[in-house]
Amino acid sequence: MAGRNPGTELELGWMSKVHVNRPAVVRHAEQIKKWKTVKGNWQAAWLLKAVTCIDLTTLSGDDTPSNVHRLCFKAKHPIREDLLKALDMHDKGITVGAVCVYPARVTDAVKALKAAGCNIPVASVAAGFPSGQTPLETKLAEIKLAVEYGAREIDIVISRSLVLTGQWEGLYEEIRQCREACGEAHMKTILATGELGSLANVYKASMIAMMAGSDFIKTSTGKEVENATFPVGVVMMRAIREFYWQTGNKVGFKPAGGIRTAKEAITWLMLVKNELGVEWLTPELFRLGASSLLEDIEKQIFYHVTGSNALQHDLAMA
Repeated sequence: MAGRNPGTELELGWMSKVHVNRPAVVRHAEQIKKWKTVKGNWQAAWLLKAVTCIDLTTLSGDDTPSNVHRLCFKAKHPIREDLLKALDMHDKGITVGAVCVYPARVTDAVKALKAAGCNIPVASVAAGFPSGQTPLETKLAEIKLAVEYGAREIDIVISRSLVLTGQWEGLYEEIRQCREACGEAHMKTILATGELGSLANVYKASMIAMMAGSDFIKTSTGKEVENATFPVGVVMMRAIREFYWQTGNKVGFKPAGGIRTAKEAITWLMLVKNELGVEWLTPELFRLGASSLLEDIEKQIFYHVTGSNALQHDLAMA
C-alpha cells in the first residue's frame, strides 16, 4: 500500500460551513450512469486494472477454512491463464488487491496465501462489523487480534450514532484509537453511508475519518439497504480531494456493496480518474469491495478473447 496517512489534529472549522447541493450531486450521478463505456482492447485493459483493485471478499456466517482457501486460490489466479496469454498479460503478475475475511478466518487466509507463494495482503473487517454497536474496548481488542493473526489491512466500521447526533469529537477519538490499535496495518474506515442521514453527514464523516488517520475511506459494509452509490462516491471523493489540498496526504477510496458487473467497475474507475486523477488508479489508493464482481469481469474477458459467452464449466473457479 501507499504511505500511511498520519492524520491531523481535529479541525472542526473545516466543516463549519459544509453544504452539499444534493440536487446537483444527484444530477451529476445520473450523468455518470450514462457515460459511454470503453470497448475492445480498451475494455479488456480497464477490466484487468479493476481486477488488481478488487478486495476479494467472503463475509458469510458459514465461511469455513475450505472456502477461504478456495477464495485465496482465486485471488492469486483471478483470470484464467490462457485468457491472460491471449492478451499477452500472463507474465504481469495480475492478482486481486487483497482477500477480505472475518477475524476468525484471517489465519486460514494467511496460511493459504503463504502456501500459494504470493504476497497478497489479508484484510479483516473489525470494530463491531457490520453494525458498529459494540463497546469501544471490544472494538479495539478485535482489531488487535486480527492484526495478531496476520491481517495487514483492517476495515473498521464507525458508530453511526456519533454522526447522527453530531458528536464529531467522539467520532474522531474513536477512529484515532482504532488507528492506533491497527499498528502497522493499514486502516480502511467504513462510513456506512446509507445510514448517515444526509450527504452533508457523509462529507463530514469522511473528513473526520481522514483527520483521525484513516488510510482509506470506504462507503459501506455491504450489509446496509443502500450501499455504494455514485452520489455518495462523488461526495467522498470531493472530501478526499479537499483533504489532499489541505494536508498533502493522499487517502484511498473504496466503494463496496452492490458492485456486481464489469460495466459498474469500469464506471467507478472512470469516476475516480475524473475526480481524483490517474494517480489514484492503483491498488494503493483505490479498491473495489466485492464478492461476485470478479465472475462477471472474467466472463467479459472470456467473451473478448473467444467471441463467445462462457458456459458454467468454462469458469469453474469464478
